[in-house]
Amino acid sequence: MGSSVAQADRPETPAADRTNRSAALIATAVAVPVALLVGALALGNLSPDEPAAAPQPSATTPGPVSTAPVEMAAPQLAERPAVVCRALLSQLPDSYRDLPQRPVSAGPEQNAAYGDPAITIACGGDEPTLERDDHLYLVNSVCWFAVEGPDATELTTVDRETPVTLRVPHFYGEALQWASPVSATIVESVPSSDSAPAGCTS
Repeated sequence: MGSSVAQADRPETPAADRTNRSAALIATAVAVPVALLVGALALGNLSPDEPAAAPQPSATTPGPVSTAPVEMAAPQLAERPAVVCRALLSQLPDSYRDLPQRPVSAGPEQNAAYGDPAITIACGGDEPTLERDDHLYLVNSVCWFAVEGPDATELTTVDRETPVTLRVPHFYGEALQWASPVSATIVESVPSSDSAPAGCTS
């Protein structure tokens, strides 16, 4: 009696099986290096060659401040100016805006310094000699005379019983903006002069 088994039921030949395994191995061999290359490129994009630059300090965001004493002169004061200057210095804050106070080399009862480079406040110096056409600046009821130097602007009061000089390095920009905070303290601590220049009236 003849066989009734169909040809389709026979298993695949060994040659066909080897062909399928070879194709799978080739596909794997190609896919792995491609995946590694894509991963390396992605990692390179996430890790730039150079680190981001650190923010640099500015006038309103200073860097580390020196703790060394600031060199300042301390002329001998008469009794009345000495009393006035002590009153002014006792009212000055521990920081001037965001600038911390620093020690001074002489006369802490008449001198103060803040920040690095230092903004200084000196009480009891000489009042400037004014010319007829000199320009004066009225800031918070205090009259200032400005002298521009190579590295800083010096502002000196000309309407107070005892002169006060504010020295602002050019590093901090416009000097008059720094006169505003100290002017309020001067009004409270240093009496006005009876002989204030005419240009000091508001």
